[in-house]
Amino acid sequence: MKRVRFSALLALGAAVAAVTGPAAATAAAQSARVIGHVYINDNTAPANAVAGFDRHADGSLTAMPGSPFAIGGSGAGHPDASQGSLELSADGRYLLAVDAGSNQVSVLRIKLDGSLQAVQGSPVASGGVDPVSIAVHGDLVYVANAGPGAGAGDTNYTGFRLDAGGHLRAIPDSTYPLPNDSKPGQVLFNGDGTRLAGTRIATSRIDSFTVGGDGRLTAAPGSPYDAQAFSPTQGYGQLGSEFNPTDPNQLFVSDAHTAAGGAAFPGLVSSFADASDGTLTPVGAPVANDGGAACWIEISHDGSFLFVVNTASASVSSYSIGAGGTLNFLQSTGPGQVGAGAEDARLAPDGSTLWVVESGTNAVTGFTVNGGTVTPLAEATGPLGATPSGIVVD
Repeated sequence: MKRVRFSALLALGAAVAAVTGPAAATAAAQSARVIGHVYINDNTAPANAVAGFDRHADGSLTAMPGSPFAIGGSGAGHPDASQGSLELSADGRYLLAVDAGSNQVSVLRIKLDGSLQAVQGSPVASGGVDPVSIAVHGDLVYVANAGPGAGAGDTNYTGFRLDAGGHLRAIPDSTYPLPNDSKPGQVLFNGDGTRLAGTRIATSRIDSFTVGGDGRLTAAPGSPYDAQAFSPTQGYGQLGSEFNPTDPNQLFVSDAHTAAGGAAFPGLVSSFADASDGTLTPVGAPVANDGGAACWIEISHDGSFLFVVNTASASVSSYSIGAGGTLNFLQSTGPGQVGAGAEDARLAPDGSTLWVVESGTNAVTGFTVNGGTVTPLAEATGPLGATPSGIVVD
């Protein structure tokens, strides 16, 4: 009986090979090949976690074994408007995640298979209340604490050093306090680490600093900059921002609203020249797109195109970046092509795909990228109960 079954299996295998052929089998294997990963800060309470997905050659995502990965702190348990709540270390060995609910920052070691393990001693205190964004350059790390907290100084930017073992240590006297009504949305370094910027959503201001060799900040002349005091005014609700990866003197900032208290349509993006002393000068007027509530910014690795996620219209708009940081609106995806509560966005290392995290639908949506054109690619759902706010793609 066994011999008959084995013969039958051989015959079946030959028939399948004749139909599919080795080329089809090879193509299927190539499509399923893991080429990278997508990580999401789940922002869950009382226990926060990071969801991990294998990123396949065909553009699909599958949850990693063991995902979501516990990270030790507590998330906010609700959507948290910010950009950069999950960041990759400069050497690519660690993920840094804010724990907004426990006022901490977690450091996670990325293993060879992409899975995550909390570093010993993690998480650490964020230096304030409600951390929402992380900036990384070399071993220097800054955290934006949104507050408001119970006392003065709970809303701030605080600096840390990250050592080779993944341990974060606060830099003495590095905390830069902000008014408790600021609601910072992001903190970020320029490409050479000489300057740092931050956005204040509630008061429509932009912080600009130079960074000293000791890691401490010096406010630029005129900082913080009132976005409405510029000529022309720069919209309201400054939130997502990005330095041009090919020019550390160009800063781009999203303007979520055109007027105080509302008017999310059209979405706007502003461009600034950032001088060596941190002084910001607008490059023309904000440039509108056809979406609403422009919030989250990502720039192509060659510095030629800017992508902004419009949360109100659930769309992605693209711009070309010209000489001196001038912007030209190109096109948008159709409304609703990202999910509700769209937040942060990141490009893959090769720049061929863009991934958007969505707090409202607890999902991540991918797009193919061809110059300034983005086309829907794939969607994956996060763990039950997550309200994700940050994303890293490797």
